[in-house]
Amino acid sequence: MEKERVKIAVVGGGISGASAALYLAEYGLNVTLFEKGKSLVNGPPMCHLHAGGNLYREISDTQCITLLRQSIDLLRFYPFAIDYRPTVIAIPAEDSGEVEELMPRLHKLKTEYEILIQEDPDNKVLGESDQYFKAYSREMIEMLKKRESVEYPTHLDDWMISIAKHIDLKKIKFPLIMVQEYGLNIFRMAAGITLALNKIKKCDLKLQCRVTDVKADKDGWHISYQEGNEAKSGYFDYLINAAGFRSGILDDALGFKPERIVEFKAAYVTQWKSEKTLWPEVIFHGKRGTPRGMAQLTPYPDGHFQLHGMTKEITLFDKGLVDNIKGSAYPKLPQKFITKIDYKWSIELITKRTQSAIKHVAQFVPDFKNAQVASRPLYGAQQIPGDDPDLRAADVSFEGERYARCEVVKASSALDAIDEIVKRLIQLQFLDASVYKKRDSQSLQSLNEKKIAGLAIKFCEERRYPLSLSGRIKVNP
Repeated sequence: MEKERVKIAVVGGGISGASAALYLAEYGLNVTLFEKGKSLVNGPPMCHLHAGGNLYREISDTQCITLLRQSIDLLRFYPFAIDYRPTVIAIPAEDSGEVEELMPRLHKLKTEYEILIQEDPDNKVLGESDQYFKAYSREMIEMLKKRESVEYPTHLDDWMISIAKHIDLKKIKFPLIMVQEYGLNIFRMAAGITLALNKIKKCDLKLQCRVTDVKADKDGWHISYQEGNEAKSGYFDYLINAAGFRSGILDDALGFKPERIVEFKAAYVTQWKSEKTLWPEVIFHGKRGTPRGMAQLTPYPDGHFQLHGMTKEITLFDKGLVDNIKGSAYPKLPQKFITKIDYKWSIELITKRTQSAIKHVAQFVPDFKNAQVASRPLYGAQQIPGDDPDLRAADVSFEGERYARCEVVKASSALDAIDEIVKRLIQLQFLDASVYKKRDSQSLQSLNEKKIAGLAIKFCEERRYPLSLSGRIKVNP
């Protein structure tokens, strides 16, 4: 079949579905993207480019190396969505882990980064390889504590000054580690992808459009959907299920029964008005699900910080992690979480959980106790294929020749999923082999920064978050 006649359906406009639609339409296929929400990329909290996976000491080195490679690929494809600031990794004094246990992995990642640069010099997007990470002794931190804060940090020591001045040194083990893992801005990502898709004539973007039924039909799929008040249908040659935690609904309709886990999570938005200096992201490791679970402090402009706390009083929820029931591919979250996903949070719960998050961070950064609740949380349900809740590097699976299931856990994996789908489409002769791993999207490369910033602000307004969350940490005057 000539590619001009091939019709691809993508169900779900999160990072994986929207990216797949953009990629395939850019290279000549007719793509229809179905998204039931008002805008794209509006799912679980996204704030971190996992260029090495150092947030997760419990995952394997193999997963960390995969996340490093995938993150470099994503950064090169979506540079407008990246916050170029590093991450500090700290181990609390009361934690059972030791910093020395992290060092072998960091050296492996540094070596892998060097190899990637040798393979392609354009992969050098995390700075020089010998600066991928740096260890700071207590003596070094004490010296940095005496320095004046730098308005526009240019190297790792500049970024560490804020940490040195505010962290309770008695509460952590040394050395501290600073690593080149950057921020990922969900609002800028949504804005850039939306603007790019609107440039591509071969993509039919259907927002606020709900797929109601899918049936196998000859060599393709018959899809029924509700667009406004109209019931419509269409025939498609290939189907990509990118419906996130609701992927199992589509699988069930088609009789597919893959295993998966779904977890509801939330991150909390605060403002620390007295803090004017630039911060790196900060991770305090801890055992998930305990009162000492990992604390994550993610900076935005104007003293706004997004907080994760891997305790059941903050980011995690009792009965918020569910797996398949027998005979179904759809793990069913309790209704109270579906209610939250549909934008219904009580002020009392927002306040209680955000204050718990502030207290959790303030045990290591005492002055942070003055932070205030800034808005409703960022939240959503994350799907994880299989039965391992610690899995972080996952991309795609397939049923037969014409059905792909995006199983991205971290945004970093989105392009790997697309590459595997493209391989299948090449086998079907829907695409030319030259499209595999192609990364020269004209629609992305021609984006206007002013338009990205403006649409990101609009998405912040529509989703009821502080406008600062749409902005980048400005490291240049």
